[in-house]
Amino acid sequence: MRVLGIDCGSQSTGFGIVDSNGQDYQVVIYGALRLQSRQTFNQKLLKIYEYVERLIHQHLPDVVAVEDQFYLTNFKSVLKLGQIRGAVILAAGRAGVPIVEYSPLTIKSAVTGYGRAEKHQVQAMVRNILKLENEPQPHDAADALALALCHIHTAGTQQKLKAGEIVERRGA
Repeated sequence: MRVLGIDCGSQSTGFGIVDSNGQDYQVVIYGALRLQSRQTFNQKLLKIYEYVERLIHQHLPDVVAVEDQFYLTNFKSVLKLGQIRGAVILAAGRAGVPIVEYSPLTIKSAVTGYGRAEKHQVQAMVRNILKLENEPQPHDAADALALALCHIHTAGTQQKLKAGEIVERRGA
């Protein structure tokens, strides 16, 4: 499975592609698209769309993982983030790549085991899981890799549930 994780942001949009056979992980590429403050927001959206489209065509991911919309106190920030997510989702949708969304709590839990982990804890765990020499920089790239890992873990668990390897029982 090849997963492209995208951490949406108006200043910097992180990306990370991870291959996995369910046990081992291989980083394909990661980094962040830095957006110029002098660009209009429309120009930034177009740049994000084109870059994600290029990543998809060059690396052929099986799925694109993005962070669920979360709540901020600033309405303008929420609106901009939603538009950026829309550009990413449109690029994946036009390429025919399935899109999955995960909440920040789910992502952090999947990678660190603690849903309220700090950014530096996420970076450290991503480095450990992927056996990288250094913590991935910038943090947007680490968050994108964490998104990819979250989907790999979630998809693996769902596969095991379907195959009957995991049996769930709940008390009364």
